[in-house]
Parts: sequence; structure tokens; C-alpha cells
Amino acid sequence: MVLAGPKILSEADGDCVGIERVGGRSPVLLVCEHASNALPEHFGDLGLPSEALSSHIAWDPGALSVAGGISEGLDATLVYQRFSRLIYDCNRPPSSPGAMPEASEIYAIPGNKDLTAEERLARTDALYVPFHDAIRGLIRDRRARGQDSIIVTIHSFTPVYHGRERAVELGILHDEDRRLADRMLEAAAEAPLYRTERNQPYGPEDGVTHTLILHGLSNGLRNVMIEVRNDLVADDVGQGVMADYLNGLLQQSLDA
Repeated sequence: MVLAGPKILSEADGDCVGIERVGGRSPVLLVCEHASNALPEHFGDLGLPSEALSSHIAWDPGALSVAGGISEGLDATLVYQRFSRLIYDCNRPPSSPGAMPEASEIYAIPGNKDLTAEERLARTDALYVPFHDAIRGLIRDRRARGQDSIIVTIHSFTPVYHGRERAVELGILHDEDRRLADRMLEAAAEAPLYRTERNQPYGPEDGVTHTLILHGLSNGLRNVMIEVRNDLVADDVGQGVMADYLNGLLQQSLDA
């Protein structure tokens, strides 16, 4: 359970932001907001059972490995959050109830119940602000050296949600800027390895495009959000196949 007070990260926890291939030559800037199910030591287990902490409510299983494969294949910089979205969901603004949810799917989250304004602000300052500041800094540095930035966020989703099976296997999501999404969907139609759909299993109306808006639309940068069904990336083989496929879609779309 959460202890009293606004302390979030200890010295042992380290930085909340992970960055790989800072000097990557690709214009693609990969972002993985839900990369980890780790909790800062201050929070214990948030009052949740171990099966909840290993489930999709805590992170996007397979997403970081897929993102890493894309990063390697394209020589693209990757930014990821090192702590669970149960503490702060970095794809949500501080005003969103989903940023620090009191419940997720079938689980109540005791450690997030009745957070004070001070506690919410402490989590925002410790996790959300430095994460998005890191992305802003990378975009600024790349622009200064004449390198384009194309924002690509990587997520995974469950094959069954609230008892309903999801047939879609790969989602290509966008907000108002659909340029890159359109090209990726065209490329996917030419090589249909996965059942691929636009703005599925979520879309802008579900509030999932926060990072795209914050760093893509606000800067006039091309952007896309990729959702992969997590049963397809449950092991090294699946993650590798998915990363290779997405590398191809992205490269073909950029070449176009």
C-alpha cells in the first residue's frame, strides 16, 4: 500500500525515463509509455495481487520488446517510461481520471484511491513531466541538427476485453493528422500478415492520442500510434516477427 506523503521515486528507483539510440539516424522517434509494470519501491504492491501486477492493467506486455526491435531495425531513438502506468499513465494528461486510475477492468486499485491533490501533483511532477520533457528535448535537439522527427508510439492490447473477443490483430491509430496512418494502412493491405484496422481497438474518442497530440500535432510532425494484440507478441519469436513487419510498414510508408 502507499505510504503517507508525496515521495515518489527513491535513489534506488533511478530515473523514470529510459532512452536508447539517442543518436539514431532514422526520422522515427519511438515512444513507449506503457513499457514496464515496475512500481517504485515506495508504493509496495498498491494493494493488488501479483496476477494484477503482471496483467495488462499494469503495462503493455511485449510493447517494449517490439519497440526495441523497431529501434534496432530502423536505427531509431526510443524513449520509454520505466514505471507502471498504475502510478501514472503517461499517455494521459494530469486532468484525466485515467492518469492515476482508481480501478482498471475488474480490479480496484487500493493504492490509488482518494489521492489528494498533493499526491497527484507529486506523481505528475515525478513521472509525467520528466517523461514528456525528455521527448521535447529530443525533438528540440534533433531539429537543431537538421534531423526530422516522426512520432511513433508503440502499445499492446488484450485479445479479450470485458469478456468480448477482439478480432483485430494490429491497430493503426491517428488523431487529426492521418498522413502516416494512411500510408501504413496502404502498405499493410499490400502485405496482410495481420488483420489490420484503422483506430482499433481504440480511437481518439477514447483519449488514447494524448502523446500524438502533445508532440506530433502541436509541432506539425507526422505521427501514428501502433497497437499490437499482446497474444501475438507473448514470446521472442512473436515479438521479432511483429517488429520486422512493422519495420517494413514504416520504411515503406516513409519512402512513399
